[in-house]
Amino acid sequence: MFSPGRTYPVLCLGQFAATAGLTIVVPLLPFYLAGLGTPRAEIPWWTAVSVAAPAVVQLVSGPLWGWVGDRFGRKAMVVRAHAGLGLAIALMALASTPEEFLACRLLQGACGGVVSATASYATAAASTDRRGRALGMLFGATAAGSLLGPLVGGLLATEIGFGPLFAAVAGMLVLSSVLAACSLTEPPAQARERHSPRAIAGLLLRRRESRLMLLAGFAAQAAIYALVVVFAPQVERMSGSVATATVWVGVLQALTWAASCAGSPWWGRRNDRRPAQLGFAVAAACCALAVALQGLVSVEALIPLRIVQGFCFAALVQSVLHVNAHHVPERGSGTAFGFSTGVLDLGQVFGPLAGAVLAVLLPPAAVFSLIGALLGVAALLAMAGRTKAAEGATGTSAPVETHEKVLR
Repeated sequence: MFSPGRTYPVLCLGQFAATAGLTIVVPLLPFYLAGLGTPRAEIPWWTAVSVAAPAVVQLVSGPLWGWVGDRFGRKAMVVRAHAGLGLAIALMALASTPEEFLACRLLQGACGGVVSATASYATAAASTDRRGRALGMLFGATAAGSLLGPLVGGLLATEIGFGPLFAAVAGMLVLSSVLAACSLTEPPAQARERHSPRAIAGLLLRRRESRLMLLAGFAAQAAIYALVVVFAPQVERMSGSVATATVWVGVLQALTWAASCAGSPWWGRRNDRRPAQLGFAVAAACCALAVALQGLVSVEALIPLRIVQGFCFAALVQSVLHVNAHHVPERGSGTAFGFSTGVLDLGQVFGPLAGAVLAVLLPPAAVFSLIGALLGVAALLAMAGRTKAAEGATGTSAPVETHEKVLR
């Protein structure tokens, strides 16, 4: 029998494990690639390609796995996503060349997709007026994993080495998969008609509100990940030494993710009461101001700015998913989440590239201002997507009959 009380702790634990595992692995990629014998001059290129590879593949695989979940059940997709990610990371531990490692990262993109799988299950399990709370809990777990993963990874990498560390992460993910298989039950079934991934993606792109939310989410993700490239060098310039900057970056990153962990449930509850587009716009605008000021202030003044950034960043991805879930039939939400997360992941690919180019061409203050401006554009896109029709307190879209008419 389906049990909501047991469902969400299991989902949050799995989300935490997946995020912590990935944030253990990704920051260590340059060092791991060096250990595989990659020439020093080629390490930045191999790192960039390895980081981008899963996101590119997932743009195709995400909607396909979502469609499978819509057709045959969402529990299986949660189990599959954790097991697939665990398998990919286990194979990374066995890679002996950069090419083999890249193949494992491509496999991760093809078989992973934990965020879309768990979000699809959680929203199917929740009532319509509690979807925001469900997503808020999941993204709170994501923030907690992002906070603890790098700390644990940095400590264990020096103690046990990269291979055993990757194997331990893979084991943790396999255990999460087993826990999901044993503890979760299928949410209450919806009638399942055959809507193709292309039809669901087309529905999201044709509707102005969901299309603009996807663009807003892409812009916001690109801005935040562009900031990753330029933030540490800026802290080094402020503090005057690499050693001091290392401490400050660690503290500021921890504060950012702690604020995000606290903010995720708050934004989720808010999205159940008020239009999620408005929440996205307010959060993105506050992020824009906080980021733009980071290029102008002292290192101590970064503390409140990073707290604001973290708290508001927590609203962005979950708000996009919350809005788009209302723009497709219930039985197409898995496909919609897969497509949406694929688009957002592309922002993670584009952002660092843009940040690196801007850092070469412009002074630091201008770079931070432009990144802030991109977040401002994201806020405007979200507001522009709001419809004028009376859609109730949660800003939901047209009824299912309208979705069906468009899909026919």
